[in-house]
Amino acid sequence: MDFRKLDQDLSVLVEKKIALSKISYADAAYDDIEEELHDLEDDFNEEFGDELESILEKIYNQLKSDNDVLLPTAYLANNYSPLAPDSFGKVTYEVKGKEGVPIESEQFDKMDVRLVFVPNPARFVLQINGKSMKDLWVGR
Repeated sequence: MDFRKLDQDLSVLVEKKIALSKISYADAAYDDIEEELHDLEDDFNEEFGDELESILEKIYNQLKSDNDVLLPTAYLANNYSPLAPDSFGKVTYEVKGKEGVPIESEQFDKMDVRLVFVPNPARFVLQINGKSMKDLWVGR
């Protein structure tokens, strides 16, 4: 897997989601941006889906979850907060609140456990009760 391309494409998806979240449904550009986002998601899943789904299966096994693995783009958050760029101009993102896909596991009884996909670097982050706790996989 080309991790650099994965990260670039994931960053484009996240930036499109951020742009969409900043406008209302009534905005004339909303439908066009939403359609672009869906096209980007389809392309992303086609290019990286099989490999990422295999990684997700390993994560689900690690978490001892019986949930079904979804398409990689299902793990995108609805809201990302960009952080200050690093010395190379690369923006990292954080996710706050209950975002991502809920995961059921006896290991985390009565907790809100979710898995969210975050770029720079591309990673699947375990969130517990709305707080990012641990990177379960990092693309390098």
